[in-house]
Amino acid sequence: MATKRDYYEILGVSKSASDEELKKAYRKLALKFHPDRNPDDKEAEEKFKEAAEAYEVLSNKDKRARYDQFGHAGVDGQPGFGGGNMNMDDIFSMFGDIFGGGGFGGFSGFGGGGSRSRGGKRVNKGSSLRIKVKLTLEDIEKGVEKKIKVNKFVTCNSCHGSGAKSGSDMINCTQCHGSGYITQVQRTILGNMQTQSVCPSCQGEGKIIKDKCPTCHGEGIVKAEEVLTINIPAGVSDGMQLSFSGKGNAGVRNGINGDLIVSIEELPHEHFERDGNNICHQTYITVTDAIIGTTIEVPTLGGQAKFKIEQGMSSGKVYRLRGKGLPDVNGYGRGDLLVRVDVWIPKEYTKEEKKILEGLKDSPNFKPNPSAKDRSFFEKMKNMFS
Repeated sequence: MATKRDYYEILGVSKSASDEELKKAYRKLALKFHPDRNPDDKEAEEKFKEAAEAYEVLSNKDKRARYDQFGHAGVDGQPGFGGGNMNMDDIFSMFGDIFGGGGFGGFSGFGGGGSRSRGGKRVNKGSSLRIKVKLTLEDIEKGVEKKIKVNKFVTCNSCHGSGAKSGSDMINCTQCHGSGYITQVQRTILGNMQTQSVCPSCQGEGKIIKDKCPTCHGEGIVKAEEVLTINIPAGVSDGMQLSFSGKGNAGVRNGINGDLIVSIEELPHEHFERDGNNICHQTYITVTDAIIGTTIEVPTLGGQAKFKIEQGMSSGKVYRLRGKGLPDVNGYGRGDLLVRVDVWIPKEYTKEEKKILEGLKDSPNFKPNPSAKDRSFFEKMKNMFS
């Protein structure tokens, strides 16, 4: 597979480019490589799509942030992220914002006025649906399929989304004659200027409903309960938002479905705290185990793990179990399990136990070694007061 070019390089802008600079750069490339200007030119068509993909990512705040942090891996293959899968309808749909009005220079596909366009006419896009999904660390470690019941706008069954009463016809708008746009010519000092705007009678659809559907009142959509199935990839984190294309509210009169925005909420865990892709666990051992050494067993997300405690371990030591943490959401390996082992000091003991401990007080092996200083402690103190 060929290596993808940098999106900023494609548009010819810097990484600090403003939204307006991105729009201007994309507009220039879209005009240059538009299929109507370059018929049967596969190379121009690929550059046209490449520019659209770059703009689609960089013009979106969330996608741009992920791209800046992770590159193509941050947007490719993630639900609702990145390009490579944009068709011409998707690309032309962006032109409403870029070029405005109903067309530009006579090019087909430069339709606008609505959220999407087909054949130069406005097609409504449904609004995005936002939900929150609660996940355990076990869910996050493996990835999970969720079935979620939501109330959303769906296509009206009575009119199949047309908005027209059964047996009633959709007729051409008399004001725009079915084009969806009004063309006006204005005289200026530079000559005649032709502009196009969305038809106010049909809102750019080119058709008018003669008799409205009594169920949806001409909208083509109704509120209903629906069960959505979504696949959440492994490695997501608290607060992350995933976008699932086409799973949002249905668009008015057979429009395009909006997106489903899923916000991740990570539930507290009984045994672990999360630190990026690492997970942290605390456990205790007895004084005697710390002195003579032992083998302990700790929980992991996939079961249990054993490791050795060396003789004479100091309380608070952290052991790293490689690869026992969470997978990276972009596929860059796995984190580790960090186990802090503390020594449990009993507060109560019997007379016999006290006698044994007092007998050890004078043993040279049980006295502190002044030369065995904790250098990390001194470094932390030095940094704290510097």
